[in-house]
Amino acid sequence: QVQLVESGGGLVQIGESLRLSCAASGRILRIYDMGWYRQAPGGLRDLVASITMDGNAYYADSMKGRFTISRDNAKNTVYLQMASLKPEDTAVYYCNAHISSLTPTAYPYWGQGTPVTVSS
Repeated sequence: QVQLVESGGGLVQIGESLRLSCAASGRILRIYDMGWYRQAPGGLRDLVASITMDGNAYYADSMKGRFTISRDNAKNTVYLQMASLKPEDTAVYYCNAHISSLTPTAYPYWGQGTPVTVSS
């Protein structure tokens, strides 16, 4: 059994910063790509950023320069540092990771989501 648990969401003002964390636990052989997605009310779940095992990061265009993804492989944890937050960043943020558990085959796992609200 593998679990992803997010934390760090909340209510912030425009321009403020927030750091999200997502820790993987359970029977883990290897964690491959990790990433963050977000889903605004009535919207689709969109990729925010992802990071490979080696630390190579990818960002959606609207997040470049404001968000930073990082990971600590020793802690099985991925982070999303968000700066200069805007009302349009309001969404539920989900952690995603491709993890091999009982066998070498990796499967995608999702966290339960953490809400971020940016208030004007």
